[in-house]
Amino acid sequence: MDDLVQQLKDRAGLTEDQALKALDTMKDYLMGKVPPMFSGFVDSFFAKAGKTTDEIDPLA
Repeated sequence: MDDLVQQLKDRAGLTEDQALKALDTMKDYLMGKVPPMFSGFVDSFFAKAGKTTDEIDPLA
């Protein structure tokens, strides 16, 4: 998933924090669109992103 974060940074000019927030937004959107039986797959896919925005130190 790091490659997706890197692509967001490179192609869209996002910072690390912005790219991770974009992934969180995509995850939330997909969770609202897929049937409940697929929510585990979505969670698993996005869990590979590593850090979540909650784990980012804004002072770093």
